[in-house]
Amino acid sequence: MEDWSNHSRIGFSHTEFVLHGFPGIIHRKLLIIPFLTVYILLLMGNFTIVHRIHAEKSLQSPMYYLISILLLASIACTTSITPKFLLGLSFGLDRISRAGCFIQMFSIYSITTFESGIMLSMALDRYVAVYRPLRYNDIMTKRTLVLLTCVSWVRSAFLVSPVVILTFSAQFCRSNVILSFVCENMGLLSLACGDITRQKMVGLAVRSVITLGDFSLLVLSYSTILYTAMKIATSKNRNKALNTCGTHLLVAMLIYLCTIISSIIYRMRRSMSIDILNLVSATYLMVPATVNPVIYGLRVKEIRKCLRKSWL
Repeated sequence: MEDWSNHSRIGFSHTEFVLHGFPGIIHRKLLIIPFLTVYILLLMGNFTIVHRIHAEKSLQSPMYYLISILLLASIACTTSITPKFLLGLSFGLDRISRAGCFIQMFSIYSITTFESGIMLSMALDRYVAVYRPLRYNDIMTKRTLVLLTCVSWVRSAFLVSPVVILTFSAQFCRSNVILSFVCENMGLLSLACGDITRQKMVGLAVRSVITLGDFSLLVLSYSTILYTAMKIATSKNRNKALNTCGTHLLVAMLIYLCTIISSIIYRMRRSMSIDILNLVSATYLMVPATVNPVIYGLRVKEIRKCLRKSWL
């Protein structure tokens, strides 16, 4: 306690951290097996769907382009985390610089926010397909898709930057050991000295806007789309619209459900063990990315047919 207060007075702040995930597990190296297995399955599943989308002419449409962007974002997010954790478990390379922690945190939050933006773009795509089917190809052009992708990225950077900048403006004079396998807002702030109320409030506000705001907008959009789809005269077209929208909504619900659960658990962190918090983080960051290609591969008929054709 005395050292912390002395460090605080002279402006000391750690410039290097140690990522020590799942500290309560005695044989931590055994974690290599589940994490490496999930990571390999995740890469195989996502890259397989992305490859088929770009290789098959029948899948060259805006909806599939957005699906491929979402899956590539999932790969990018997990790749910013998992290799570092596996290296730490295998060879003890668990140290990360302040700048490296900053970059990892920004990458995770900006990519997950970008995914939310892409899901909103998917809702817009389905809205145009159902409400303006005759003008669909005129509206959802390559230029529109590039614009939607760029807007989603700029929006994510704009929302995430204040959280990351405020977090790293704090003074880290306590222990430099982060009891997590990843640099996250709450884990880092637990090492900070002084008043961190502003950092917590901004973090909560941004997460609420992204999670609750985007999810509410998605539910409202798809409810409107599904209501209109039910009025479509042709049974075949109606079923196709319902299946496609249902698939997108299922993926969105999985992602947002994991995010909401992780937010609730982290607000109750004092009554939770560190290992449970680590498990929640792993679930939030890796489960949707692993399951999403399975959902698209099984539920989207065109993707399923192309996968079956490529395997025969």
